[in-house]
Amino acid sequence: MPSSIADWLTRFRRHLATERRLSPHTDSNYARDLAALVRFCEAERITDPARLDSQHVRLFAARSHAAGLAPRSVQRRLSAVRSFCNFLVREGAISTNPAHDVRAPKAGKRLPGTLDADQVTQLLNVTATEPLALRDRALMELAYSSGLRLAEIVGLDIGDLDIADRTVRVLGKGAKTRILPVGRPALAALRTWLRERAALARAGEDAVFVGRSGARMSPRAVQMRVAYWARRQGLGVHVHPHLFRHSFATHLLESSRDLRGVQELLGHADISTTQVYTHLDFQHLARIYDSAHPRARKK
Repeated sequence: MPSSIADWLTRFRRHLATERRLSPHTDSNYARDLAALVRFCEAERITDPARLDSQHVRLFAARSHAAGLAPRSVQRRLSAVRSFCNFLVREGAISTNPAHDVRAPKAGKRLPGTLDADQVTQLLNVTATEPLALRDRALMELAYSSGLRLAEIVGLDIGDLDIADRTVRVLGKGAKTRILPVGRPALAALRTWLRERAALARAGEDAVFVGRSGARMSPRAVQMRVAYWARRQGLGVHVHPHLFRHSFATHLLESSRDLRGVQELLGHADISTTQVYTHLDFQHLARIYDSAHPRARKK
């Protein structure tokens, strides 16, 4: 049986390779993060895994952060340590997991990017008439109109659209279904695209959005087409499909102030996920205040 932490780590890496079958990227992260743990243990003269306690793990996390590692990276590093220690418990090298209750410093919430209303209008003003351009316009109009995730866009089937009722049914995270309204511009774009789709789609293909081959579009294909139209329409910023969802939420919240309603439309299980958009809204209000209030203006 291995005796040192380094020897146990070698055994753990074999376990990951043969039993867990991690992706090369994840395996590389594990190797890097646990190598840092070995260096820490060597500096602290800890060779026996049984001597590693929760205070050591907290110190390891604190030093990682002090050395410039971002909170999210510290979280990942601690996750690797917890997995390693779970393995040590399973193998009988230690009795309890010392990393179990150790938490990384809180990461600041990154605010999602958005497009303003003028940028959305500029992007969606697609005048090309070839079938794939009509498809792309319908896709982008629907994404912005109903706040769809990328997976929801590519997973959409013909039976999910109710043109007469002006709604779309989507299967979101956690296999939760929600019915969403579809705006008039999106409906018009969809009607135009569906007429073209009939000549492109393979027999038996249910996907609303299909590619040249007649099969369902892949997420990567949607990302590439959205980026293409952003360049062609002269936006000057990187646009990805999720940006439509962020813009949908922000514009709705600015107009309605109905956080619960926006939560329902987005399909968020927890309202705290939706609350990130209130920060964006506050930034908008703060800019108005700074530019308009007599006591806020710079002299």
